[in-house]
Amino acid sequence: MSRFALFLVTIFFVAACQSSEPVQSRVFPAVDWDHFDGYDAQYLLAPGDELEVIVHTAPELSRTVTIGPDGRFRMPYTGPIGASGRTVENVRVALNVALGSELKDPDLDVLLTATPSQQIFVGGEVANPGMFQLPGMIDPLQAIIMAGGLTTEARARQVVLMRRMPGGEVKSAVFDIKSGILDPRLAEWTPMRRFDVLYIPRSPIADQNLFVRQYIRNALPIDFSFFYDVSGNNNR
Repeated sequence: MSRFALFLVTIFFVAACQSSEPVQSRVFPAVDWDHFDGYDAQYLLAPGDELEVIVHTAPELSRTVTIGPDGRFRMPYTGPIGASGRTVENVRVALNVALGSELKDPDLDVLLTATPSQQIFVGGEVANPGMFQLPGMIDPLQAIIMAGGLTTEARARQVVLMRRMPGGEVKSAVFDIKSGILDPRLAEWTPMRRFDVLYIPRSPIADQNLFVRQYIRNALPIDFSFFYDVSGNNNR
């Protein structure tokens, strides 16, 4: 075999070893999501957000409420209203139903008035992992730079992004940061959003969803852990 042919075989073998595709896991199922379709652009509420509730048919009930650490808030004549991980419109509908047992025809608006928490989490093989304030419309590479850049052990071709979607489900996607750095035409990454989790692994990801559960969700700071674990009554 000529040296050139041997060289081509070697390159093909190396490329094949580096292109393992993540597979689904029954432990943490996640449907593939198109992170360029704009569907995930809706703002999701979180603890600390402030809402102004205007009840037109009963002005005495109007007030400003703050979403508590448990992801809920209270209004007169209602039980706890779940708000974390939901849109403002979702909350308005839920509140309308809750007040319907006391008011004949509740007519209300819900306005988002304050958003004190705008953080993302960058972990894994970066120089300074941790929580960071979201400064604006940034992409995963900019978030990595905020965290001090990649370490020499980073698996830059399989960077994991985890996000809670408007419907409440948690989804994950894998980005090839290295290719985007080498060729700007490939750097069409989704913008980071509040409470996004970006994780840079050290070794190849054989099972994306099991990896997310074992190495990301269980290691999140408490604020992020709550946002991704909220369920049951907290998410109704």
